Amino acid sequence: MTGQTLYDKIWDNHRVKDYDDGSSLLYIDRHLVQEVSSPQAFDGLRERGLPLRRPDAHVAVADHAVPTRLRSQHLPGGLAGDQISRLVRNAREFGVPYIPMNDRRHGIVHVIGPELGFTLPGATLVCGDSHTCTHGAFGALAFGIGASECETIFATQTLRQRKQKRMRVTLHGRLGTGVAVKDIILALIAEIGTGGGFGHAIEFAGPAIAELSMEARMTLCNMSIEAGSRVGMVAPDETTITYLKGRPLAPEGDLWMRASAEWQDLRTDPDAVFDREVDLDVSALAPHVSWGTTPEETLPVTATIPDPALEQDAGKRFRMARSLAYMGLEPGTRLADVQIDRVFIGSCTNGRIEDLRNAAAIVKDRRIAGGVVGIVVPGSASVRLQAEAEGLDKVFRAAGFEWRDSGCSMCVAMNDDRLAAGERCASTSNRNFEGRQGQGGRTHLMSPVMAAAAAIAGRLTDVRNLAS
Repeated sequence: MTGQTLYDKIWDNHRVKDYDDGSSLLYIDRHLVQEVSSPQAFDGLRERGLPLRRPDAHVAVADHAVPTRLRSQHLPGGLAGDQISRLVRNAREFGVPYIPMNDRRHGIVHVIGPELGFTLPGATLVCGDSHTCTHGAFGALAFGIGASECETIFATQTLRQRKQKRMRVTLHGRLGTGVAVKDIILALIAEIGTGGGFGHAIEFAGPAIAELSMEARMTLCNMSIEAGSRVGMVAPDETTITYLKGRPLAPEGDLWMRASAEWQDLRTDPDAVFDREVDLDVSALAPHVSWGTTPEETLPVTATIPDPALEQDAGKRFRMARSLAYMGLEPGTRLADVQIDRVFIGSCTNGRIEDLRNAAAIVKDRRIAGGVVGIVVPGSASVRLQAEAEGLDKVFRAAGFEWRDSGCSMCVAMNDDRLAAGERCASTSNRNFEGRQGQGGRTHLMSPVMAAAAAIAGRLTDVRNLAS
């Protein structure tokens, strides 16, 4: 019998029963609840007269719809306000712990889960948001679910799922100056495509992983969904243990000693077999930026916009032409010549303290280019307070950025922060499809240091030309 992968082990530890169709019933340890996907689920419980099976296994927070500017003076109205109000009422009625907007623990659900120690190695964790794969950075089996599945979790704390194939992405080498973990995942998606991981649970492994912080690992796993996979994972190690120790909801005392010892043994067996293997030399990477309307349409910043006419595949040629038309770009244009209007530094991909520190180092003693509007949105109140304690807010403000409260902000056009039609944004978020940041808005995905460099230059630019 061959060995098991990390994914196999967690799956088997949570399998309640198997069905004849090949699916299994999994026990779900943790559920993060936010305002967008939960209303229908709570309504379903109410209609069926069902209680929550385990209120303590859930944490609720509003993140997509919350305002990030003048929060104390400005409560959202319309649909956003309704979503937040419904979450508050539902959490109160069903006994779900709720984190208010003005709480020091508030933030984007995929940032605060790890901060609180709610995310733990070896656990199954779900949320009604596709970027739940972020939590796999801790060696958890984490994935996004739909509204009806949220209701099932509420009522039964279980979920029927079909097991995925296994895929390993092995990272070799060391990142060069100005190259970030965001460049790794963008380069991977450009290589395998947005469907490259479809039907597979991805495990990120290799010598380069050991060099990555937990913040960087979360960025890597966060965009597994952009590679087509619902699951991205990294085996827990000493870096993981150090991050989690002392977190509010992490185990304590003897339980911590037992848990941390078990977590460090939670890894793929040497003889385990994967259905697909991908190798990537990160030392060969340059900073990447997206040019189209999918993360797959990404190139090194030193490249030029590709010409659809040179693409032999008719379907891909059509998609490229459509992307260029939407983005207002011409083939042959140097990426480094593309002017920008807005800069967004934040999101569940790149709104953590390490991201803000790195971006601040680029803008320190510099000013945003004229005509460019930049906002910095910490991923959580905890990140914001830490950044302010370190003086990062002053660095950003001095450079001309707006400093905001925590929330999803301009990553998704469900709040006050959005692009106008035709505006071009250097963004640290995870998606760049048409209208993602606002109807008609044009999004270029990149790392925090690349976004900071673009703000200073007023155009897409190679951060290595600014890094000291």
